[in-house]
Amino acid sequence: MTDATHDPALRSWVPSANAGGIDFPIQNLPYGRLRRAGSGEPWRIGVAIGDEVLDLRLALGQCPWDASVVELLVPLAEGDLVPLMSGGAAARRTLREALSQALREGSEQGPFLELCLLSQREAEMSLPCRIGDFTDFYTGIHHATAVGRLFRPDQPLLPNYKWLPIGYHGRSSSIRASGQGFARPSGQIRAGADAAPEFGPSRRLDYELELGAFVGQANALGQPVPIDDAEQRLFGLCLLNDWSARDIQAWEYQPLGPFLSKSFCTTVSPWIVTMEALEPYRCAWTRPADDPQPLPYLDSADNRARGAIEITLGVWLQTAAMRERGEPAVQLSQSSFRDAYWTLAQLVAHHTSNGCNLEPGDLLGTGTQSGPQPGQGGSLLELTQGGKMPLTLLGGETRSFLLDGDSVVLRGWCQCEGRARIGFGECAATVLKAP
Repeated sequence: MTDATHDPALRSWVPSANAGGIDFPIQNLPYGRLRRAGSGEPWRIGVAIGDEVLDLRLALGQCPWDASVVELLVPLAEGDLVPLMSGGAAARRTLREALSQALREGSEQGPFLELCLLSQREAEMSLPCRIGDFTDFYTGIHHATAVGRLFRPDQPLLPNYKWLPIGYHGRSSSIRASGQGFARPSGQIRAGADAAPEFGPSRRLDYELELGAFVGQANALGQPVPIDDAEQRLFGLCLLNDWSARDIQAWEYQPLGPFLSKSFCTTVSPWIVTMEALEPYRCAWTRPADDPQPLPYLDSADNRARGAIEITLGVWLQTAAMRERGEPAVQLSQSSFRDAYWTLAQLVAHHTSNGCNLEPGDLLGTGTQSGPQPGQGGSLLELTQGGKMPLTLLGGETRSFLLDGDSVVLRGWCQCEGRARIGFGECAATVLKAP
């Protein structure tokens, strides 16, 4: 499933794209929506390359392209990613090949495109597209087990977990792009089993380390998507932080699940790494032999052979005091998406199995991605054992849950032998005081 655009030997005429250990070499080419910071210019779609962005509005006007590529570039120049997202894999591959050719060393288009670059430091990023709907799943079995053990020691996983991908309907209107702060949420909190609830700011604010999958092609209402076709409906992935107010959640979640404890903010990274860019990092998906095997609508030979993706994920924290001292963020944990219990194809197949229609730009969260070992938790709830074992940070600060002024940064990257390293950029936000 790989092609010449994945060749690890490819080099770009953009010098920063050839540095080692970067997120955006020429083998990646993710899409984002941007404009010059402070300019008020119209939004346009750009492609990250090294530490620059190829402005596709300028690229359309400055550079010669084949007619088939021009057709794909026109809506992108107007800031609309949806036509490409909904155009299917063939359209995505056509534009990826054209951009890869144009950005390679020795490209005849290089002299034209040199005028179309913008430093990422000078770019204001927005959400990459309009997100019409948001579903958050619960695919991280190690997270589900660790959290379940805190509340149900005798039965950490509920009986349905290993039979179907658990999910809930999130709030799309409060999804924000990386770099934006958000106010600490308030809600009803119950201090103990015999206490009456009180209303006030959350005291157990947490992050969740997730990936987000953007839907590309829609399915009609009443038409389930077979698992063999499911991944073709996805456009690409981003990083996602589903901020959680654990004390509000503990009081409200029964019997219908999360509500105000989740809907106040979700942060996503601004770049969408396409499914094509992720092809070299595919790997086999397996289910323990003594676990229930997927029902037929969630199972296929292709999903077992290549349904998992090797993506390393990490969380960094910078407190207000660290920022004042000029100290960088410190890493709290690292895990891998390969440990997810359910694949992306299974999420799409299950979501549509009842005839639910997904639309271009809909966002599917994977749920918190934690590893099996200590220190691999994708949330403070896990790392601090529900707040009972606070983390000690630089300078002697401790954290059980997030305080005002804390900045959380998520990062993710793919790397394997014989392939280029690609990354997702940063998903970052800062906790502000409650209003």
